[in-house]
Order: sequence, then C-alpha cells, then structure tokens
Amino acid sequence: MASLHPKLSVQSVWVCVVSRYRLAPTPAQRSGLLEHCRHSRYVWNLGLEQRLMWRYGPPSAPGYVAQAAQLTEARAVEAWLRAGSQTVQQQALRDLDQAWRNFYAGTHRRPTWRRERVHEGFSVVGSQALRVEKLNRNWGRVLVPKVGWVKFRLSRKLPDAKSYRVTCDRAGRWHVAFAVVPEPIQAPGTGEVVGVDRGVAVSAALSTGELLSCPGLSRQEQQRVKHLQRKLARAERGSNRRGKIRAAIARLKARESDRRKNWVEHTSTDLARRFDVVGVEDLRIRNMTKSARGTRDAPGRNVRQKAGLNRGILAQGWGSLVRRLEHKAMGRVVKVHPAYTSQTCSACGYVASENRENQAVFRCIACRYEANADVNAAINIARNIAAGRAVNARGETAASVSEKREPQHAPPLVA
Repeated sequence: MASLHPKLSVQSVWVCVVSRYRLAPTPAQRSGLLEHCRHSRYVWNLGLEQRLMWRYGPPSAPGYVAQAAQLTEARAVEAWLRAGSQTVQQQALRDLDQAWRNFYAGTHRRPTWRRERVHEGFSVVGSQALRVEKLNRNWGRVLVPKVGWVKFRLSRKLPDAKSYRVTCDRAGRWHVAFAVVPEPIQAPGTGEVVGVDRGVAVSAALSTGELLSCPGLSRQEQQRVKHLQRKLARAERGSNRRGKIRAAIARLKARESDRRKNWVEHTSTDLARRFDVVGVEDLRIRNMTKSARGTRDAPGRNVRQKAGLNRGILAQGWGSLVRRLEHKAMGRVVKVHPAYTSQTCSACGYVASENRENQAVFRCIACRYEANADVNAAINIARNIAAGRAVNARGETAASVSEKREPQHAPPLVA
C-alpha cells in the first residue's frame, strides 16, 4: 500500500480476527462440550509437561508428530480418553506445537498451563469445521464432533472459515469463534490526520477536541461486586455457595468486558471511516501495568496505588482499541514516540514539565496557552506524524535516529 504521507512508509499486513457467536447448547450438549474442554486441557498440559522436562542437547524434545503417536497409544489404553474426540485432542497438540514455535520466534511468551474454569475451550480444524449451516435469519448451527449439531445466534453474516474454536467464559456463556481475514475499511480520501491520546480519566482524546470515555460498571454494579467479593472471602472453599458467588461476580465482570468491547468496536470503526491516518502513542502497556509489589528482600512502595492505576489502565481498552484500528484501518495506523507529547505546548512548541498543571489542565508557562491536557497531547501526536516522527520496528523515529528531543529551557514570557 502506498504511503498516505510522503515522509511515512506504512506497510499493510494480513491478519486474522475472530467472528464470534453465542452458542445455545442443550444441557446434554453442554456436558459434552465440557468433556471436550477437559480432554483438550489435559492433552495440552501433558504435552507441555513433557517438553518442559526435556533438557537441552540431543535428542531434541518431541514435536507434534511424536506426541500425536503417543496420544494414539494412550487412547488405545485409556477408555476415558478414547471416549473423547481424536480431532479435538490432536488439535490441542497442534496448538501447543504452534505456541512453542511462536515462543522461539520471539513473538509470543512461553506457553503456560491451562486451568479449569479459566481455559475452557477447544479448536476444530479441517473438514469437520466446514459443517456450519444457516437455519434462518436468527439462528445457525455447527456440527461439533461427538456432540452433534449445536445452535448459535446468527448475529452477523456467516464467514467463510476453515476452523472454529468453542469457548466457555467464567460467566458460563458458550461461544463459537471463526477465524477469518477481515475486510479493511476504505479510507475517506480527505487526507485528514487525527491524533489519539489514551488516558485513564479520558479513555481517548482526539486532536479534533473530542473526548471519548469507555463505559464500565455503574456505581451500583461496582458496589455489588465489592459486596460479592466480601461474601466470597467468607465462603468455604469447594462449597456450592462459593461457586454461586463466583458465578455472580463473573457475570458482572463479563458485562463490563462486553461494554468495553462494544465501545472499542464502535470507536475504531468511526475513526477508520472518518480519517485517512490515525496516530497513536507507541505505549508498552504490559510494562506499564506491571505490579509494584517487588520481592521479599526489596519490597515495593505504593503497591495498592499502583494496583489501582493498573486496573484503571486495563479497564480503558488501550491495547484493544489500537489492535482493532490496525485491523480496520489497515496500513493507516501510525505509532508515534510518546516522549514529551504531554509536556509540549501545541501552540508554541515549548517543552516543560511545569506546563502540565494537573491531569486535566495544560497551561503553557511560555505563551500562556491553555487547553485540555489530553487534547493538547493528541494534537502533538498528529503533528509528530506530519513531522515524520513515526516509530519504526526498532523503536526509532523516521525523522532522525540520533536526534533526541530534549526539554527546551527557554525563559518564560512575562504575563
């Protein structure tokens, strides 16, 4: 794709996203789906344990082919494992093998254990994944191995996919997700550039002056969560009462997650349709949300305050917003180095930490320009795109590798 700006070189990359639908299994089908989840989780953990026990040097750790042969031998001996679907169990080994490949390639983290009530799901790939039908305008159905036809809500057009994954969240809701290549939204062709500053008090501030907030739980719902968490702390482990309380908390958390995902989808679609280039800060969200707990020898400080800040950052959907923007506005999302964007005056360019009076107010001590702090930062992001300060793969700017933007120490103007 040709660059939309003469100083920028943006390359489009094909990606896959999931098109998810709500499953409506019967009680008998729900039992069969849970059995598939248990088998998939068991095979994954067993294969992971085998690879973690392997030492460096020849012979190498067993790959998918060797572990699939061992799975066939185990199914011949164990009746409970043979009762499950071989397609589901083999796909768990394929997923594990791909996870290790991604880890060695440096694109993903090391594979971890899968736990009950947390990682409930399995994948189906191949000819069986093509058995999907549309019943009417509201319902469709998918053929799950050894479970039968399971109905799902047809909330959007059926995609042309060759695989699907069935999952169950902590609220007990079942979903089926198809992996598809999304169709990017066409640029309006106006040449307009927008900067997006992400924050905690304001989820996304645009250089146009718009302030967007991600909806969360209401005050009553937050009080309900706290009340249920206190009851959960007093409930006996393993009791039915504890399970009911945990399910009630999960339903409220799922409601919050659904609202955040809905806001991300609407906001990303709106930005992709209105602007040719969308600029965001190149933030390391994983590093920003690390715990300040420290170690026993060197304990951290302000741990509770940092934990609250981490929750506030994760609740705004920073990463999801940029990820969906990259899917919809493919090749039109530019990441800018975040240094001094919140301390630079968008009117005169003066840089000083004193310009940022508080979280919401920006007042330049040089030219007395006053504006919303987040909007001022968004304007600086948009101007950095025009100046060619987009971040490349190594974290360097396109304008200059050696040039570092330092604070300017010019004397302030007299009021």
